[in-house]
Amino acid sequence: MTGPATRPHQLCPPFDQLDALERLRVMATIPGRAAVTLDPASVAAAKVDGLEIVDPEGVPIARFAADQITEGGAHGLPEWLGSPSPRPYERLYLSPAQVRSSVSDDALTVVVDRRLLRKDVAEIRAIRAGRPVLLLVLCGPTMSPYTRGVKLLRRSIEVAKGLPDARVVAAPLDPRIAAADPELQDEVVSAYAPGAVAWLDEHTTSLPGTQTMQGTGGSGGLVLFFTGLSGSGKSTVARAVRETILEEDGRPVSILDGDIVRRHLSAGLSFSPQDRETNIRRIGWVAAEIAYHGGIAICSPIAPYDSTRQAVRAMTADRGGDFVLVHVSTPVNECARRDRKGLYAKAQAGEITDFTGVSAPYEAPHDAELNLDTSAMSVEEARDQVVTLLRERGHISDPHQPDWMI
Repeated sequence: MTGPATRPHQLCPPFDQLDALERLRVMATIPGRAAVTLDPASVAAAKVDGLEIVDPEGVPIARFAADQITEGGAHGLPEWLGSPSPRPYERLYLSPAQVRSSVSDDALTVVVDRRLLRKDVAEIRAIRAGRPVLLLVLCGPTMSPYTRGVKLLRRSIEVAKGLPDARVVAAPLDPRIAAADPELQDEVVSAYAPGAVAWLDEHTTSLPGTQTMQGTGGSGGLVLFFTGLSGSGKSTVARAVRETILEEDGRPVSILDGDIVRRHLSAGLSFSPQDRETNIRRIGWVAAEIAYHGGIAICSPIAPYDSTRQAVRAMTADRGGDFVLVHVSTPVNECARRDRKGLYAKAQAGEITDFTGVSAPYEAPHDAELNLDTSAMSVEEARDQVVTLLRERGHISDPHQPDWMI
């Protein structure tokens, strides 16, 4: 008599690994590296009965046998159990074989890893030379509810309507992963592209027949995050930047200032390290949601801890927004001299504990896109540096070039 059949260990891996499996399924990549990485407990369980992969909705999509499991994860081609749950624009997620069977060999493939701008469309028209155009949109992570790929696809479809003999195809690859792994990027693009390839922006790798198109990066949404000591000038510069955006660009801007947030979103929190982290994470979550919907959120808390700022950067990226960190590095002595609320004096007298810069640490950022010392420049000069950076990243229009963005 035999006992009941055992079920494989079941796992829903992170979004990027689900996309890696999808690329294997449609043959956009070949088996090589571990398809799914596993923690020690999952390795032990999967080595006994195998591993079943499910998508975020619990739909089984692949099964690895026990002998495909090593300490590094699951390797090789699994047994495919089905397709993942439908994604937005599912009809555009074709396999490379489907693309090559329906697109002529002389088509120009344009790799879309950010929002297409007017100048990009003009350059596509100029270099296509009468050829069909395939807009290959890098859409990962495709299972995430916050993927910016949906926005890229929507915009690409609009562009394709204005380009004769153009079509859009979605590829399950996150643009950030593609940029960090040029070999993977070239493998995926080569699988889909029937002929010549053109890239947006400067591209460090090349494929046969590659042409490079210049352009400005940046998605529709933005989290502009100011960090610095109390009294450094963060809020003042943030408000000045907001006024410039409203006057020159007209886009709506949300200000998430430290004091205002504490009175509403974070009421009841203390200034302990744990509550400070909670406060910043709440600010970051709201800001990332604003960016996901194409808005601009300007945040100006002290945010003294690097790990928390990194968490906000990651939250923003996961929702498809652009994160710009500005360190207002005004020295503590100048901040104390300006102090209108008398907080530094109270902290130095021991009346306030855990005060950043006096009795609590401030971890200066190593990854700021811009550093401003307002003791050495005016508010207007600081504002202009931030605005210039945002224009360079494609988030606000240049008043001298009103057609720069669509």
